[in-house]
Amino acid sequence: MTGTTRRGFLQSSAALGVGFFAGFGSAQERKERSQNEQLAIACVGVGGKGSSDTDHAGVVGEVVALCDIDENHLNRKAERFAKAEKFFDFREMLTKLGDKIDAVVVSTADHTHAPAAAMAIRMGKHVYCQKPLVHTVHEARVLRQLAREFKVCTQMGNQGTAGDAFRTSVDMLQSGVLGAVREVHVWTNRPVWPQAPKVTKRPDPEPCPKHVHWDLFLGPAPERPYAKGYHPFNWRGWWDWGTGALGDMACHTANMPYMGLNLGLPTSIEAESEPLNEETYPGWAKVVYEFPARGELPPVRLIWYEGRKDGKRVLPDISLLQGTAKNFSDSGSLLIGENATIYSPDDYGGTRQLIGPGAKDLKKFENKLPRRKSRDIDLEMKKEWVEAIRSNNYKHALSNFDYAAMLTEAILLGNVAIRAGKKLTYDGNEGRFAEADANKLLHKQYRAGWKL
Repeated sequence: MTGTTRRGFLQSSAALGVGFFAGFGSAQERKERSQNEQLAIACVGVGGKGSSDTDHAGVVGEVVALCDIDENHLNRKAERFAKAEKFFDFREMLTKLGDKIDAVVVSTADHTHAPAAAMAIRMGKHVYCQKPLVHTVHEARVLRQLAREFKVCTQMGNQGTAGDAFRTSVDMLQSGVLGAVREVHVWTNRPVWPQAPKVTKRPDPEPCPKHVHWDLFLGPAPERPYAKGYHPFNWRGWWDWGTGALGDMACHTANMPYMGLNLGLPTSIEAESEPLNEETYPGWAKVVYEFPARGELPPVRLIWYEGRKDGKRVLPDISLLQGTAKNFSDSGSLLIGENATIYSPDDYGGTRQLIGPGAKDLKKFENKLPRRKSRDIDLEMKKEWVEAIRSNNYKHALSNFDYAAMLTEAILLGNVAIRAGKKLTYDGNEGRFAEADANKLLHKQYRAGWKL
């Protein structure tokens, strides 16, 4: 085929859902071909959320490699993607396949997001990574810089970003019709997995099942023996692997106010929680972020609520709902403006109710963000990522790492404040606290054999 005819064939094949993978040529040649051909995608973590992420990757491209530390997850997904090569170790996969891969989807436990994404980006691969983008503040800053340096297209999997209602709320906030917003409240019904106060120490070690590659699950985390209750889901509540309720859900629930108000990085963070233990996140916490003025926008105080204290959920004062409801939703946000308040009673900022005396008199505003016009927002996030790759415009993916890494950095500063147990003053330009002893909590030591 001539080049023109071949491109047309590939585009038609992709539209029909027919896979095509050309595993040859230099990295630059493959990058140029990816503008028109179906992308060759490798998926790291194919169980749990990674299962649907892998299925979606098969819609927007061709899945050519599967990687998981759990052979049961890996083999089940290989039944659907029989031509994909199987791996247990993403380092081996990326090293072996090299230029045969255009893009990588990372859906592992939180603590291995950054090393997998960083290795792929350094190889020039486009990356889609599940939320929270990383495990530590330092990792967030590194991934943001790497995405810029290697000029790849990226997207974080906080799928609410693709919703039309979410984007309408962002447009509303950025239009200024709510007036000055100085106070935001965000809450969650998490944790829904075992952690403090019920779990505060490690369970007794047990023989690891043959289908689980435990050393690869640990990845960069400190070595410890296998025990039931760690894999495949309950790792979220452990300091070494997860990011707790705040890391798990704020990339969803705080996303709309964060984007709409262009919050950037906070200048101070203060948290209160139940007494801490060395192994698991606390059973409840309240975190207060202070964001500075941004141009003409005033400073904002954002307050996060999670868990249960003395058997009762930690929540904002019910009076903030101004009589519109008797109870708060399971998860949601309140943005208090001078003219009206936005009440969004869901995880993604995908629904909203305008409350307050001025709600009926708000002026019309312009819709500026593109609308995806689909209810399958999870798939739309992947489609938008691929559109960014094909157009060579990373900004087309709304939750690209330039944005998502800053959102994640801001959120994870809350976990640092929980551990520090005192108010912290943060310099976002330098990525450091004025309280020198807290700076060690911004990063972690990687285990031998693993690197960022």
